[in-house]
Amino acid sequence: MMVCEYKPGLEGIPAAQSSISYVDGQKGILEYRGIRIEELAEKSTFLETAYLLIWGELPSKEELETFEYEVRYHRRIKYRIRDMMKCFPESGHPMDALQASAAALGLFYSLRDLHNPVYIRESVVRLIATIPTMVAAFQLMRKGNDPVRPRDDLDYSANFLYMLDEKEPDPLMARVFDICLILQVEHTMNASTFSARVTASTLTDPYAVVASAVGTLGGPLHGGANEEVIQMLEKIGSVENVRPYIEHCLETKSKIMGFGHRVYKVKDPRAIILQGLAEQLFEKFGHDKFYDIALEMERVVEEKLGSKGIYPNIDFYSGLVYRKMGIPTDLFTPIFAIARVAGWLAHWKEQLAENRIFRPTQVYNGLHEVTYTPIDQR
Repeated sequence: MMVCEYKPGLEGIPAAQSSISYVDGQKGILEYRGIRIEELAEKSTFLETAYLLIWGELPSKEELETFEYEVRYHRRIKYRIRDMMKCFPESGHPMDALQASAAALGLFYSLRDLHNPVYIRESVVRLIATIPTMVAAFQLMRKGNDPVRPRDDLDYSANFLYMLDEKEPDPLMARVFDICLILQVEHTMNASTFSARVTASTLTDPYAVVASAVGTLGGPLHGGANEEVIQMLEKIGSVENVRPYIEHCLETKSKIMGFGHRVYKVKDPRAIILQGLAEQLFEKFGHDKFYDIALEMERVVEEKLGSKGIYPNIDFYSGLVYRKMGIPTDLFTPIFAIARVAGWLAHWKEQLAENRIFRPTQVYNGLHEVTYTPIDQR
């Protein structure tokens, strides 16, 4: 009998071959289709980056304009989905609302024509277009308000910010938000992407694929970490409390949210970009005292744990950026999903190209040849 080596969390075990993104955790390099994340953040837009990831190359001017047009005019959601969302409990987490809504969307487009390029493109457009509308709609409906209709004259990121409070956003804020989406859109075989590929391998529809990935992203060890960073900063309260807090975490072996990464052993390149974006927002819209706490935390953690490769990850500064935009803390992870849906769809499309259903094995550590005990003898 062959004995399989068990790796908790499948750490270091390749689950697929992919040409979508690449990470070098020792050098702090992240590439989408071979293009460095720093260059895309400076020069690209979210929809152009999404196109790159899903179809494998940068679009021509005409291709990008067509894609932007398709997304722009598929932003509205079915009124029955809107009515369903009105029945969700106001206390429910927006990620749970998003997962349910994404799954429900599949009820309206239940045909699974996975070999048809038209079906694939329509599904990609529909999901990228409607996920932001669902997030914004639930945010308003849980307050007892009607959702704001999308505006066709606004670009992708500006329109989402507009749908949150019916105010046209400052151009800098809209551009910063767009860059945040670029930074969060894809990151190799993370937990939610693996979940998406496993679901996709069964040849179910892309709405179920996205719904399963949303459920995975919601956990505090994945997308939910940026919410916990803000809660941590609020708990610390002041720069003076940082060192005692860090030392207490080390003594009790508690996790310090926003630090450390399974892949990166240097500062996450996305965190570096996000820190710069945060400073741009603070310069124009006013300082945030939590940023001072964050800087001191980074300094102390590097002093204590830098030798172990523990540095800020993407979650550490993303929450500060969204906080400055006035976005509620529990919307941070749904915004992560708005971005990551394009990455999931890129992996869905790649999985379909050479599909084989995932069927991993296990290492059994239970009993053998146990005798059944009748119920009157237990």
